[in-house]
Amino acid sequence: MQGKNQEEYFRIANKVSVLSLLSNAVLTIFKTLAGLLAHSGAMVSDAVHSASDVFSTIVVMIGLRISGKEADEEHPYGHERLECVASILLAVLLAGVGVGIGYKGMRIILQGETQDLKVPGVLALVAAIVSILVKEGMYQITIRAAKKINSTALRADAWHHRSDAFSSIGALVGILGARLGYPILDPLASVVICIFILKAALEIFADAVNKMVDKSCDEEEYKAIKNTALNVKGVISVDSLKTRMFGPKIYVDMEIALRGDLTLNEAHQIAENVHDEIETKFPEVKHIMVHVNPATQGD
Repeated sequence: MQGKNQEEYFRIANKVSVLSLLSNAVLTIFKTLAGLLAHSGAMVSDAVHSASDVFSTIVVMIGLRISGKEADEEHPYGHERLECVASILLAVLLAGVGVGIGYKGMRIILQGETQDLKVPGVLALVAAIVSILVKEGMYQITIRAAKKINSTALRADAWHHRSDAFSSIGALVGILGARLGYPILDPLASVVICIFILKAALEIFADAVNKMVDKSCDEEEYKAIKNTALNVKGVISVDSLKTRMFGPKIYVDMEIALRGDLTLNEAHQIAENVHDEIETKFPEVKHIMVHVNPATQGD
């Protein structure tokens, strides 16, 4: 990323991250107080999840800042993969929170302590509804920003928001059930919350790892890149096309076939046209190497 693109990237990322940080901090305090005052273990568990979101957003902000550094002597290909490291840290954090919440809920259920639980108050219900609305709203804002700047870490943070919304739905059901005379539903909601959190953590982890091990881009984008090259005047065929994810960016290695009687300057110009056309149409492509082959008679 350079110049204007880099400034726009960080402007969007920082704006969304600061908004996430503030909303999570307020929700954490509100849900903690609601859980304690309304005697709801599910709401306290949900508050812990929101508290983890505060830390996760800080990790995202640091990861985005580091990954946006320019290439240097020690990192000639840039630092984009550090954004994936931030996503992995988020996934591990999320999984740890999920396990802790699930363990607490299962312990209460297995030890038969549900009859000793107090009926959750109305404040816990209100907190759950507010949390669902706020967290789903934050998911929509963050996922749109993640798609706009193609950020893995921001996408992970978006799913962190949605997992919190899911956990609040679980808390709402549990609290409502407990108020209707089924106290076991409150700790059971914590177990359901745990499942949602672990699922989100696994998806974030898998996506980040795939982008760190040179996984190719998706088939649709692969075909689009190939067709773009074929549509450049002078290109007879694409003999080879390899792509690899480098954090949120794509590296492309391509071999194209041209007429064998072209001069070196003519062949070079066509290769440059292919290079420029792909980088223009696909802003997520950070670098493309185009090799020229003379076309065979069968081409």
